[in-house]
Amino acid sequence: MRILITILAFMFTVHTMTAQRAIDVHCHNVLPEFRALLARHGAELEETFPLPAWDTVSHLDFMRDAGIEKSVLSMPAPQPYFGDAKECREAVRRYNEACARLKADKPDRFLFCASLPLPDVEAAIEEAVYALDSLGADGIKLATNSRGQYIGDEMLDTLMEVLNRRKAVIILHPHKPSPINEAILKNAPLAVYEYPAETTRTVLNMLARNVPARYPNLKIVVPHCGSFLPLAIPRMKAILPVMLAKGYMQPIDWESNLANLYYDLAGGATPEVVKSLLDITSPEHLMYGSDYPYQPASVLIGNKQRLQSWMEMDKELAPYANDIMYGNAAALFEGKHNRHNAMEPGGGKQQGMCAKQTMQPDGIIRLSKIEVYPEHIKEYMEYAVEVGATSLRTEPGVLTMYALADVENPCRITILETYASQEAYRQHIASPHFQKYKLGTMHMVKSLVLSDQTALNSDSKITNRLK
Repeated sequence: MRILITILAFMFTVHTMTAQRAIDVHCHNVLPEFRALLARHGAELEETFPLPAWDTVSHLDFMRDAGIEKSVLSMPAPQPYFGDAKECREAVRRYNEACARLKADKPDRFLFCASLPLPDVEAAIEEAVYALDSLGADGIKLATNSRGQYIGDEMLDTLMEVLNRRKAVIILHPHKPSPINEAILKNAPLAVYEYPAETTRTVLNMLARNVPARYPNLKIVVPHCGSFLPLAIPRMKAILPVMLAKGYMQPIDWESNLANLYYDLAGGATPEVVKSLLDITSPEHLMYGSDYPYQPASVLIGNKQRLQSWMEMDKELAPYANDIMYGNAAALFEGKHNRHNAMEPGGGKQQGMCAKQTMQPDGIIRLSKIEVYPEHIKEYMEYAVEVGATSLRTEPGVLTMYALADVENPCRITILETYASQEAYRQHIASPHFQKYKLGTMHMVKSLVLSDQTALNSDSKITNRLK
């Protein structure tokens, strides 16, 4: 009888832990097109680990069995650049649009962080704007280095400025260091040592240039339990005064830099590792990550159950366990979506025309210049009219949706869009009606140019009078 009670108690505990809500901020989707690109360049084992199998059904099955409510998808390594910038741009664009379709199909299950075609900085900026402003990406995934171009380098400051204006979430992920001693890799795969070292190297490079402090709107997620940062940051703090005295380094704003760093617990989280992380951060900055599909689902489920179990039994971490598994990621990735959902018809607010906000200092005035293929113009206009009407009716931060067609070529459409604030715009592009429009018309659009404008009349009410 005692054995039976013990077994039942164990089963109940496992069931309870499995059912606990979780958001997975570290997982990958390995698309067939990405796999084919690597095969063409003989790069399947560039990261010294075979690409695992992946499909949507298996991922959803894993999420169900593991008790994961939502997964934040990101492109796996390596960076799809093999000397051909055009090929890289096209591969990244296909990946980001595929992720947007996955999110649209399963909005309650998938979020995604868009990839960028680095090391081409201008192309990366263009793709970041498109992914965040048009595809509704939930953040940006950055490789620690793109063929030797390390995050934190001065050449990437213009990209960081663009991402900072959009208050982007950035997910870092280690890639093969450049350069590297190839002989060392014969003894152990990159994931054992070089990935943690690579992540640490990149974050220290960012700190040395005060990148997080200079771009305070960015939220940067450091992978794999912070890698070696709990050891490296105190060491860097100790060495910095000597380097400053000799003029070899610049001052570092530790408080502002570290305030913008978050950490996922993918890749071997133990009580000792997590406790060491708390020397450089707080529990509010820790989030669950699985690293699916790089280990079997059964192994990852076991890892998650052990993580939940010891956190719940730890006096220091128990009060934060639910936030680490779910709440912290929800606040980081989903806050804007939850605020938007409250304004949807039937969401508890009065339906019909909503009371408009006023233009804020960070408001947006934009001309969207669109050319539609002639055979799709009628269908496109049906989508456009629907999304415009719904946006104006349900979103107080959408001030104007004023569409114009060129007299000589009606397939050339210009839309004057005004938004009360950057946050209102982010809510708009994350909305279900915008995602339906964007994904439904993607094949109809020949070209799209987004041109931000500056108001010459300081009276913000002019945007309302244009409607």
